[in-house]
Amino acid sequence: METLRDILDFMDGYLGSAAYFPIALLLVGVWFTFYLGFPQVRYFKRAFETLRGKHTRSDAEGDTTHFQALSTALSGTIGTGNIGGVAFAIFLGGPAALFWMWATAFVGMTTKFVEVTISHKYRVKDSNGQMAGGPMYFMEHGMNAKWLAVFFAIATVISSLGSGNLPQSNNMAAGLEASLGIPPWITGAVLAVVLGLVIIGGIRRIAAVASRIVPFMGVLYAVGALAVVLANYEQIIPSFLTIFADAFTGSAAVGGFLGASFAYAFNRGVNRGLFSNEAGQGSAPIAHASAKGDEPVSEGMVSILEPFIDTLVICTLTGLVILSSGVWSEKFENEFENYYLEFVAGQYDDDNPADVEKLFEHLAGGAESDVRSADGTYRVVNGIVAGDITVIHNRSIAENVVFYDGDERYTGDLVLDDGQLDSDVTIRGESLLHSVPLTAEAFKRSFFGDFGQYAVTIGLVLFAFSTALAWSYYGDRAMVYLFGIRWVMPYRVVYVIGFFLATIVDTSLVWLISAVTLALMALPNLIGIVWMSRDMKESVDDYWRDQKERDD
Repeated sequence: METLRDILDFMDGYLGSAAYFPIALLLVGVWFTFYLGFPQVRYFKRAFETLRGKHTRSDAEGDTTHFQALSTALSGTIGTGNIGGVAFAIFLGGPAALFWMWATAFVGMTTKFVEVTISHKYRVKDSNGQMAGGPMYFMEHGMNAKWLAVFFAIATVISSLGSGNLPQSNNMAAGLEASLGIPPWITGAVLAVVLGLVIIGGIRRIAAVASRIVPFMGVLYAVGALAVVLANYEQIIPSFLTIFADAFTGSAAVGGFLGASFAYAFNRGVNRGLFSNEAGQGSAPIAHASAKGDEPVSEGMVSILEPFIDTLVICTLTGLVILSSGVWSEKFENEFENYYLEFVAGQYDDDNPADVEKLFEHLAGGAESDVRSADGTYRVVNGIVAGDITVIHNRSIAENVVFYDGDERYTGDLVLDDGQLDSDVTIRGESLLHSVPLTAEAFKRSFFGDFGQYAVTIGLVLFAFSTALAWSYYGDRAMVYLFGIRWVMPYRVVYVIGFFLATIVDTSLVWLISAVTLALMALPNLIGIVWMSRDMKESVDDYWRDQKERDD
């Protein structure tokens, strides 16, 4: 397992977490925003009109309506990223990360418009007579780059598991276990069966289910979130001020939060923003390619609504819930995961500004940091470690740390190698939270008290399950492109098995897998849509020329 983490960390360093990746995402969005004249603003109203069928012929080819295609794409984007992903971004980058999520969403509205339009333009029919589309088709037929199309399709299959499947079921199972005490394997087994029954029906059944789940879950979650924000109304304005004040400087240390640099907040905000709305990743165009329509630009306009709904509405609500409630900088009792666990030599206190500064430099990877990882053997007596040592968990100084062997307090030796635990013990204590548990704690600070966490649980199940549905279709279409129809059923079987297995895997490992697979899709897609810039501009010009002729 450690070897797998090392490999994923290495890949993440060159892909999802590399400095160029979020910059490339934003620059592509900014380029198209200016090149096409701010379509996310100019075409926003028309997007709603098109969604209602105002500018589409009723006899146009396709498998789904505009609303069903949008619902399917939204079900793919509105997932655990909106609940756990926002919390994870704030955990890593502080309030400033939310600003960069917004920036990603705004320019992402244009990126989504471009990738959906081009993919819809080059869609084809498969051997069953159903629409098949996505970046792999414009890469092959528009760019004459079959090799890039194949790479993207392979990345889509991998990402359907690593991004659309594993994090969804993992976080869903964790949420149900935390709030209702349901063992993860039961959650995985039951919902894997339901997932299999739905995806076997293909896009028509997936779209039908998504078009019913998405509106319901969106409204339900928004009501629960507003209950928290209004209960902490006095913190709404301070929360917004913190987001903007720290946007270009990084987030300062507050409470148990040790601070985050600008680079970290920017990187994680953009990264989580992409994971949430998927603008530039190339996934949503696969769903939109199924929509009935003879005007690709028209379907592209509908897709503008996705980042707006997903990030600028739902993710903002989650962010305000976490910030206004104050839970993001508070420590809570929890069982420590190994991934964000480190032992450092010496005693540190987060009430001491000098200690906080040193640990901030250490966590930021500063070469001049005075903090040293602990090595050697330490004695533990009745669960308490002796010696000059500090436990860092979830990027915070852990408190009231107790070591356990099963259910009993541990007595024995603790072996540490470069700050990492080399002993088979369980550790519990107080530290910062991240992902779904952090959001669940925030929802308890509402008019509903502890019952507020159930809004997160219900939202989590609906969001995660609908995302897994949509991504099964994305992987399905990629398999059709690569190997043909006959390989769709084996893929679906693997997909359902993966959905079950992810419920019992380490959460931090799953998020790392998602970060890597996300980049594998996004990079070739970004290259592709930039290459097709002129084609996109001509498509937009032709669309408005045709619309003018119809109006005349």
